[in-house]
Amino acid sequence: MLDLSHARDRMVEVHLSRRGIRDREVLEAMREVPREAFVAPGFEEFAYEDGPLPIAEGQTISQPYIVALMIEMAEIGPGDHVLEVGTGSGYAAAVMSRIIERVYTIERHAGLAETARQRFEELGYDNIEVRTGDGTKGWPDAAPFDAILVAAGGPGAPLALQEQLDVGGDQNGVEGRRVGPAFG
Repeated sequence: MLDLSHARDRMVEVHLSRRGIRDREVLEAMREVPREAFVAPGFEEFAYEDGPLPIAEGQTISQPYIVALMIEMAEIGPGDHVLEVGTGSGYAAAVMSRIIERVYTIERHAGLAETARQRFEELGYDNIEVRTGDGTKGWPDAAPFDAILVAAGGPGAPLALQEQLDVGGDQNGVEGRRVGPAFG
């Protein structure tokens, strides 16, 4: 397996820190999680370039800067419970799992959800729960959430997600610490 630790450090310094990501926990988590484990076979050498890469089901793994920005904007911290809509490769959930107590992540593509679940197990990330389903409905039995990050587009924040935010959570889907910027 390729040793990409230097590339990972460079990504954090060049693509994240120099572009304004300041949250130390986010930067450390991005430095810890091996992005190459989350990309499609054959793309490992490109894992630390600041761009999206293709994964299965016609989807992409988001560029590192966007992952870091969304997590930083959510202002998550130890003890938080977070819902992620759009698991994809599992990379963002893995990064969050290094910062917070529990990550709940929903993916509509069963194959992506299962692959992410296997990656989490192989990497020993045991504080992530994966569900296959419609993310617009959230995860009512695990609510309320301290933050909800959405890695999928839509016309607005679904009411079900708004209702699953803890008191003080942003309900317009654009500002605040609670919902990622994909809606709006």
